[in-house]
Amino acid sequence: MSESINTLDELLNDPMIQLVMERDRVRPAELRMLLEKKARVRAVDSPNDQPAVPPAHVVAGTCLKQWLYR
Repeated sequence: MSESINTLDELLNDPMIQLVMERDRVRPAELRMLLEKKARVRAVDSPNDQPAVPPAHVVAGTCLKQWLYR
């Protein structure tokens, strides 16, 4: 997929996202409130712009041994 989604409005207006949300019985207004609430809490808790979840390559690098030696 070469297109990028820049805003929550674009994401919630995407037809595929709407189909999945309908299937899962997720209401757009409730999802918007949940995400906006999380963003406000995160802004207060992490004002230094650190990502809440590390990038995938960082997670993969730290978990690689666990995945290889199960």
